[in-house]
Amino acid sequence: MTLSYGYYKRIFHCGRFQNQNLTGCKVLQPQLHYTLLIFRIHKQLPSADGQHHHIQVFAGDLYEKSKRHERVPSPASKHKDEILPSRYDEMSSKYSVEFIAGGATQNSIRVAQWMLQIPGATSYIGSIGKDKYGEEIKKNAKQAGVNVHYYEDESPTGTCAVCVVGGGRSLVANLSAANCYKSDHLKKPENWALVEKAKYFYIAGFFLTVSPESIMLVAEHAAANNKVFMMNLSAPFICEFFKDVQEKALPYMDFVFGYETEARTFSKVHGWKTDNIEEIALKISQWPKASGTHKRITVITQGADPVVVAEDGKVKLFPVIPLPKEKLVDPNGEGDAFVGGFLSQLVKEKPIEDCVKAGCYASNVIIQRSGCTYPEKPNFK
Repeated sequence: MTLSYGYYKRIFHCGRFQNQNLTGCKVLQPQLHYTLLIFRIHKQLPSADGQHHHIQVFAGDLYEKSKRHERVPSPASKHKDEILPSRYDEMSSKYSVEFIAGGATQNSIRVAQWMLQIPGATSYIGSIGKDKYGEEIKKNAKQAGVNVHYYEDESPTGTCAVCVVGGGRSLVANLSAANCYKSDHLKKPENWALVEKAKYFYIAGFFLTVSPESIMLVAEHAAANNKVFMMNLSAPFICEFFKDVQEKALPYMDFVFGYETEARTFSKVHGWKTDNIEEIALKISQWPKASGTHKRITVITQGADPVVVAEDGKVKLFPVIPLPKEKLVDPNGEGDAFVGGFLSQLVKEKPIEDCVKAGCYASNVIIQRSGCTYPEKPNFK
């Protein structure tokens, strides 16, 4: 599934982890997501200051602007450029391209799968097209060990172009099939069976723009069966423009993840009159819950600053792993990787401190590589 709101287009995925007792751990299986195929162009371009920046992907226009040292759209921005599927074909034929199964939750699930090192430990449901890019996504996800359950739509597979310059990123997405997921697919016996087996559910906030019905089906199931339901604030525009559907799902959330930017937007739209991340995290954790089985824990990341965790009326700060600036390759997928690492330990019922440590480890690995990729095996202890 995917999302599209005005000029700000993003991918979405909601995930869940199946309760399987494999080598002593309860494994996480994702559910409901947007699905995008990420194009990666391997090029090094000299910048105006003599440094070299890795052009991660795709949008040909952004690539050419970077090559001419022209202005590239602001970091982490998304634009309503008209990019036809043929442009992606052009890019994949013109440049050396690596295909990566992308999207916020799919990134998190792939990282959790990598951290767990248990084949088939994770599952993922999303929407792709019946085309070559859809086949690439399936192949890539399966190679990562993820058990995928895709809805295949008649529209083209969603694709995304990302240009990374000087640590900033600009993304252009052609969401297409990624925006076509329907709750009817979730309700199919073979897919709902995965929900019934699951103990942990993780859904990115982007999915609120596509299928709130699917989210509530999973949320209500989790509450009724004493399972763990988790979501991510995902982006400022979700908190601002999809406030009502977000508030409807919030009482069911046992874990709320987010980055400081969207946390401050959440505070603003709810009239809290504070930009203090610790205060905001605490207020979110104290939001009324639909079920008293699990307390709510809020986890807010702040880039190089400590991770903020609010639970039981208290706030704790956890330092991230320091990284020299010269070792930073690509921040794309950093937050997704943190969640994936966190979940990999949560399903093993490890303490929150260990979950945060795993999240920091995973994100530290990812930002030293191009795209949300990782070595063959983790070195987390």
